[in-house]
Amino acid sequence: MNLLVVGSGGREHALCWALSASPLVNKLVCAPGNAGIAQVAQVRPVGVLDLDGMLQLCRDEHIDFVVVGPEVPLVAGLVDKLEAAGFACFGPNAAAAQLEGSKGFMKDLCAKYGIPTAHYGRFKELAPAEAYIRKHGAPIVVKADGLAAGKGVTVAMTLDEALEPLQSLFAVPGAEVVIEEFLDGEEVSFFALVDGQTALPLASAQDHKRVGDGDTGPNTGGMGAYSPAPALTPELQRVVMDSIVNPTVAAMQAEGMPFKGVLFAGLMLTNKGVKLLEYNVRFGDPECQTLMLRLKSDLLPALIAAREGQLKDFDLRWRDEAALCVVMAGKGYPGEPAKGGVIEGLDAAAKEPDAQVFHAGTRPGANGAVIADGGRVLGVCGLGGSVADAQARAYAAVKHVRWADGFCRSDIGWRAIAREKA
Repeated sequence: MNLLVVGSGGREHALCWALSASPLVNKLVCAPGNAGIAQVAQVRPVGVLDLDGMLQLCRDEHIDFVVVGPEVPLVAGLVDKLEAAGFACFGPNAAAAQLEGSKGFMKDLCAKYGIPTAHYGRFKELAPAEAYIRKHGAPIVVKADGLAAGKGVTVAMTLDEALEPLQSLFAVPGAEVVIEEFLDGEEVSFFALVDGQTALPLASAQDHKRVGDGDTGPNTGGMGAYSPAPALTPELQRVVMDSIVNPTVAAMQAEGMPFKGVLFAGLMLTNKGVKLLEYNVRFGDPECQTLMLRLKSDLLPALIAAREGQLKDFDLRWRDEAALCVVMAGKGYPGEPAKGGVIEGLDAAAKEPDAQVFHAGTRPGANGAVIADGGRVLGVCGLGGSVADAQARAYAAVKHVRWADGFCRSDIGWRAIAREKA
């Protein structure tokens, strides 16, 4: 088969890496790709929101199957456009992608179908939003309704912190804001493939959203992750499937917009049970990197089965080992990151035992050089018998990376490692 992977981040590098190992793949193309993806796929300079360009690329490359990585083209309707032209795609259409594209849509669906989540209000004007915050007090959570690359959330511990972002959020024409009850507990991620009717559980992971050690500083798109997440026990996973994932799949079908693709549930483990924080409609980044390292089965047949409604009797095999990913970002991230610096030592890093380096924000430079070209630039990963082992292998690889403008957290996996030591 001729495959096209859409995207240019660490998630897409991990997907290309996994798909390139499939015996079913004849040609693997990625658009627009990055310097690391170019080592395992043919990259083409077509932007993820160039829907016409993607369609033409599918025709030019005689593509049999498309895997859409990022959320932005999914919400924009890339799957709708390609499927209408006869190209099979993994990923939800625009209607189903509202689960991520609109937090208000997701919250209303949960309210209608009894899916456990935080209490909330939806607002299109500043004054009622301010009044809601003053009525309910802090701590409270303020979210932009639409896509915000993991940065559109304010977890406010005081009234002033909650009120402060409203002015800028409502300054955007047509903006909507969701204000939620603050949920206290431990946050984990859970993934399932969905074929419209059936959900196939994948694995759990835990992301690290704050930019600094000890979970300090502003929220980011993710500074590292590990899988599995010990906090989400097998018993809790069954609860998640029974009370959150399966009811969501049934709800979307009842609403006339069946979901096909990967459902990424952001969960909070509270003292009142598991509650849904949000849905994403694609593999997480950097969670995807850890999942692909642990997956033993061929990924491609599973993605095809999800698209074709054939997941009912499907099964996947996973490594028992833990995988851990350390994100290296450009100084200044999540603000304006430093770009253009040369990154060296990547070959040495990848040669560390049980290590793997996935590129996120890179581009090729002169004479084979790798140039930093994003906020989150690398995902340096390790595989080990425990999270502590995986962490040691990942950071051993990090030490080989020579990049003047790069930084990373030094404590990825700390919660799981504390559990392992207990």
